[in-house]
Amino acid sequence: MKITGVHFATGLMVGLLFTAAAGAADQPGSPAPYAHGDESSLPSGVIGVSLQVGAERIGDPAVLYVGMVHPEGPAHQAGLRHGDEVITVDGTAVAGKSYEQVVKMIRGQAGTVVKLGVKGEGGTRELSITRVASDKLPKGPMGSHGASEK
Repeated sequence: MKITGVHFATGLMVGLLFTAAAGAADQPGSPAPYAHGDESSLPSGVIGVSLQVGAERIGDPAVLYVGMVHPEGPAHQAGLRHGDEVITVDGTAVAGKSYEQVVKMIRGQAGTVVKLGVKGEGGTRELSITRVASDKLPKGPMGSHGASEK
């Protein structure tokens, strides 16, 4: 799905790509720039994506788009792409749910499967993605959200 129109990003990119705990090891006491509540209370299983909240026009309902997909993560291997709209998680619609609720729905125990219903350029599809431990996805030379690592 090509993202068009006026999209307003709320700055709520998620640590689904990497946990704040991974970054906190480098900078103790420094909060993650895109943290969403208490990271320690979330399961450590991730799929290797960050999400972006947007809308076609101001006043339209918010939509969750895939902002980034880790090239070595299970979401990429399952076919999730930048710009895909997340519409369901394990068969439950995300419309009307808070950002934090959706994050908690996607995160889980490493080795378990989450099913995402997504809308993209090829239409609507369901992807089964096996979560991995957050420390299994390498950060590389750039930080988890494209910023230089410190």
